[in-house]
Amino acid sequence: MTVFGVKLPDVGEGIAEAELIDWLVQVGDHVRVEMPLAEVLTDKATVEISSPVTGIVTYLHGEPGDMVAIGTEFVGIEIEGSIATAPPDSEPVDAPPPTGARLSLAPPPIEPAAPRTEAHPLAAPAVRRRARELGLDLNDIAASGPGGTIVHADLDRHLTGSSRSATPTGSDDTHVEHVRGLRRRIAERLGEAWTEIPHITYVDEIDATELEVLRAALNRRANAVRLTMLPFVVRALAIACREQPRLNAHYDAEQRALTVFDALHVGIATQTPDGLMVPVVRHAETRRLSQLASEITRLAKVARDGNASLAELSGSTITITSLGALGGLMTTPIINRPEVAIVGVNKMETRPVWRDGAFVPRSMFNLSSSFDHRIVDGWDAATFVQRIKALLETPALLFVDDAV
Repeated sequence: MTVFGVKLPDVGEGIAEAELIDWLVQVGDHVRVEMPLAEVLTDKATVEISSPVTGIVTYLHGEPGDMVAIGTEFVGIEIEGSIATAPPDSEPVDAPPPTGARLSLAPPPIEPAAPRTEAHPLAAPAVRRRARELGLDLNDIAASGPGGTIVHADLDRHLTGSSRSATPTGSDDTHVEHVRGLRRRIAERLGEAWTEIPHITYVDEIDATELEVLRAALNRRANAVRLTMLPFVVRALAIACREQPRLNAHYDAEQRALTVFDALHVGIATQTPDGLMVPVVRHAETRRLSQLASEITRLAKVARDGNASLAELSGSTITITSLGALGGLMTTPIINRPEVAIVGVNKMETRPVWRDGAFVPRSMFNLSSSFDHRIVDGWDAATFVQRIKALLETPALLFVDDAV
């Protein structure tokens, strides 16, 4: 028989390996061109690897959680028709599957297996991972999304409808959860950032009373794009980085080189069902408030739905993190390596503030910002935050070019 070894393709510039998240086929399955075979996770995003040929799956090399090098042959497919129909980068293999591969369940070539009649369940990678963590089979889930796609709400309904017996007494049982996929990537990246980067965190409070008046007025306009606090923070960040460009930069410790960017690509730390992701608002310095608001909303949605592309999750030059109403009084944000600064927005609340001999209620929140102390001195960090503070407390300055 002629078996083509499907190699893990180059899934992004500079990426040498990817984590195998899930197999989407089994040995013996009939696959078609462009049918998904597996999900892999790079440093930034989950990618579905599709079949380059039509045929029968003869072996799967690797288990979920394994790291697979780019160019590694990890799926074997007994092709249908002429060898000439195979893509040029596929390789024919007239031999048994490599050591450690799963046993082939494909029938002999003289009696080919019939194609699978059931449809492959449609679901975003984030939904697939959540179903796997919950021990759910997607074939058992009723889909309500567009085109028969299974969405998170379908998993919730399935769980709600299932019976669970209550345990009348306490239990000392434990279970071990393997840290894989995005959570493992988060653990590795944050560990590296915290270990390598000497952080300095600077916290100051912002009087956002006038900004909230402006924001409310803008939101009352007909057909207005709803503005949250973040577009204003991004606008202030663009002005502050224009004045202190070395904070809009990447530091390469090995090369001892600082790359300073003219363009402002702002990472927006976003909580998703699978963990923290950082989609990127590109060229934030060129966008209007409404454009910033629309792009932040769009990126948050695709990240939470598990549909963000590698390009949408790559290339940030400075990051904003915000927990909204759960933001607390202050945080100590960890820098998104190799960046040199991160700005943390804490929760808004009404506080009594001493003004003109009396306490008055003001809308206040804190900015908690961390800096790479190898590159950013304390004075520069304070100057940066104070500039953002001045811009947000006097919001007219955000729209006056000659003010900077």
